[in-house]
Amino acid sequence: MTHWEPRPPTPSSLGDHAVPIESDHLLGKRIALLVTGGIAALKTPLLARALRRHGASVTAFASEEALRYVTEETLAWSTDREVVTRLTPDSEHLSDHDRFHAYLVAPATYNTINKVACGIADGVITATLASALGRLEAGDCAVLVCPTMHGSMHTQILSASLERLQRLGVQVVPPRDDYGKHNLPDEEPIVAAVSAAVSCSPLRGKRILVTGGPVPARLDSVRRLSSPFTGALSIAVARDLLMCGAEVTLILGAPSHAAPQWLNAIIAHDVEEYRALVLGAVASRPTDSAVLTAAVADFAPEVQATGKRSSGGGPWNVTLLPTAKVIDELHAAHPALDIVGFKYEVGITREALFTIAVDRASRYGACVATLADENAPGAEQVAWMVARGHEPHRVEGKPTIALAIRHHLEQGTMTHRRAHP
Repeated sequence: MTHWEPRPPTPSSLGDHAVPIESDHLLGKRIALLVTGGIAALKTPLLARALRRHGASVTAFASEEALRYVTEETLAWSTDREVVTRLTPDSEHLSDHDRFHAYLVAPATYNTINKVACGIADGVITATLASALGRLEAGDCAVLVCPTMHGSMHTQILSASLERLQRLGVQVVPPRDDYGKHNLPDEEPIVAAVSAAVSCSPLRGKRILVTGGPVPARLDSVRRLSSPFTGALSIAVARDLLMCGAEVTLILGAPSHAAPQWLNAIIAHDVEEYRALVLGAVASRPTDSAVLTAAVADFAPEVQATGKRSSGGGPWNVTLLPTAKVIDELHAAHPALDIVGFKYEVGITREALFTIAVDRASRYGACVATLADENAPGAEQVAWMVARGHEPHRVEGKPTIALAIRHHLEQGTMTHRRAHP
């Protein structure tokens, strides 16, 4: 045990109910959080605040059973507004005056799912969902459910109800499978699903390839030539684009930071595998854009040793040859593809960096350029966003870099729409 010297917390400008804003994905969006009577309801205050961190205003609707697991006061504090626990002459279930952009049922119990699928509206949650389904049919909102229950309750009845709801346009957020149960996922994939469902971004529905992390070259069956990059930026980019509603394919070199499971990352273990995955991903289905942040090994051994070379075998002389430039191959095969490339340089001037970045942007579409001298260890990443036809502008921090990339791709999509009505 270490001794902690009692001291006040660091002062903050945030009020007690306020949350720090992480993104603008849900800015201006009204979300109805419908809480039903499962034990997972105890997590919903954290979910409400997670939605608010991306700009949403959240109103909680809670059934009588839900309030056995989470208090009305806790939900009111986490949403910063009154909780709807019963229907009154104000017709809260209809939300005529302030319509919701999305209805999120979390947790969604066996009872609620089957009732809604059968058209039963006998309480505050089911009546609200009956109205929500009507608005969904009219294209006025999104409805999402997060099924949570013991595995023994996953019956044919439940499956049929979920299939029926999905045919009606309801989105099912896949549960976390643990200990024989459908568990409520962490807040992040739920927030991402809500954000994608209500997104007005021109990237919604677009197919985007994102790569990242160090992509090594093999020396033998064990050893690799690699770089110190982590893939964290590509994960931030993929997360941001998914929240816009884009269909993202994420390819990560190994070893990289572990991506959240809901991002469904594909791992490339060496340069050859990376090349095949990137070219294959774009060749196999239409792709609108590619963001290639991966630090691909620029050199590989002329001859790869088989097995594991003995460490006691004396000096090991290896001839290194340049590897294929995957970005150039991709551009040559798909010249209309909007590509965001990356460039990292050491020991050159900023002007020289800009010259390189502008040349790459003129060929591919955009280049994110980083100068090692401008990046101190442990500090936020500093980079320069260079898009074709635009002056370089400074971006700091991975979320800001991801946002700059998103804005570039959105602008490109809108320009393409204007050019091809």
